[in-house]
Amino acid sequence: MIRITKIFTFETAHVLYNYDGKCKNMHGHSYKLFVTVKGKPINDLENPKNGMVVDFGDIKSIVKSEIVDVWDHAVLINGLSPHKELGEDLEERGHKVIYCNFQPTCENMLYAIAAKIKSKLPAEVSLAYLKLHETENSYGEWFAEDNI
Repeated sequence: MIRITKIFTFETAHVLYNYDGKCKNMHGHSYKLFVTVKGKPINDLENPKNGMVVDFGDIKSIVKSEIVDVWDHAVLINGLSPHKELGEDLEERGHKVIYCNFQPTCENMLYAIAAKIKSKLPAEVSLAYLKLHETENSYGEWFAEDNI
């Protein structure tokens, strides 16, 4: 079994409803996402992907379309909270708003990212690990073995 990792960056703002700290105000981060998948390298001389678990370009395509292109330069808001009104006001003013059915913390974003990526991977490849840096020094991790 081999694990391969691709790294992505995106800029996203979020608002944490009912949070009691400094980050209760809308603010943004330069996120850095590490995506690790695992599988067995293809062993077929006739296959153009011979020797690969999966083409890095395929991972890029999945993560870009499911996460980066959707969340980049958007505001994530808990659509189940009263902040939904804030989101609607921002949308009326031309801002890109993503309504989540969860509090948009780094931790919950990892669950959402995992679900989106897992649903698009080829059957012979599985998601093994995610790491999401919110800042240079603060990040969350998702491990497949902890989420069976």
